Amino acid sequence: MSRRRTAALPKPVALLFLLPAAALFAVFVLYPMATALTYSLFSWRGTAQDAFVGLDNFVALFTTEPYATQLPRAFGHNALLFAGAMVVQNSVGLLLAYVLHRRGRLRRLFQVLYTMPYLVSPLVVGYLWSLLLSPLFGPVNAALRAVGLEAVAQPWLGDPDTALWVVVLVTAWQWVGFPLLVYGAALGALDPTLEEAAMLDGASSRQRFWHVTLPLLTPVIGTVSVLTFIFSMEAFPIPYALGGSSGSPAGATDVMSLLFYRTAFHSGASNAIGISSAVAIVLFLVIVVISVLFTRWFRSVERRLT
Repeated sequence: MSRRRTAALPKPVALLFLLPAAALFAVFVLYPMATALTYSLFSWRGTAQDAFVGLDNFVALFTTEPYATQLPRAFGHNALLFAGAMVVQNSVGLLLAYVLHRRGRLRRLFQVLYTMPYLVSPLVVGYLWSLLLSPLFGPVNAALRAVGLEAVAQPWLGDPDTALWVVVLVTAWQWVGFPLLVYGAALGALDPTLEEAAMLDGASSRQRFWHVTLPLLTPVIGTVSVLTFIFSMEAFPIPYALGGSSGSPAGATDVMSLLFYRTAFHSGASNAIGISSAVAIVLFLVIVVISVLFTRWFRSVERRLT
């Protein structure tokens, strides 16, 4: 019995279905990007556009204080957020997804529990953890003192040595549900006969994971890694909630989005629009270039494995 073939939509009709999404993309993505690029090429007097200055705003961003100091520092913090997300968030997400995949009982319950923080607003999560970590009335330090670990209790968000790592861990705590769901779906789509064949050949559970399951997850790992990089470079709500617009303490939690926000709305400079637009363009170029490089590298790894 032959299957009924589905007729393809005519090209004009297919383009008509794409039109609403394309219109939204143009209005909310392409237009703001083009506007930011245009703004970055002009000098400004408050909200009034002044003369065309070419790349002068970008030169000022890299050579004029405080931007010359704050820009590399903020970018370095974004890079640490990405590294922390890869080590903590994505690794824990993969581990939890694998464990839940192997043990079917209560899988849905734990998936919901681990995903719930991911569904809450990051700004709410940041303010919640700032209360939990308060050195005055926070339950975290109170619990440490209650069990005799007074030396460990400290102002987590007031110490420049710990503040950024708190941001990393809070971000990982909230977003661990994202890689868990993606890896869980990918594990469910793998061919079980491959692992069964490895089991018959005498491979242990660890060997099956490292030599069968993990290579098959390479495309998904690449996708999750690129998305994690984009999310880490665009981080704003949690750093803002935990460290404020200045990236307190002493700029220890400053990131690129906070630098853009602070330059545009808090600096008081007459050319704030031009400089902040230059920050936005630099951030956009970094995200695009590195994301493309990551994607190509993961595709080359995938080709070698297949």
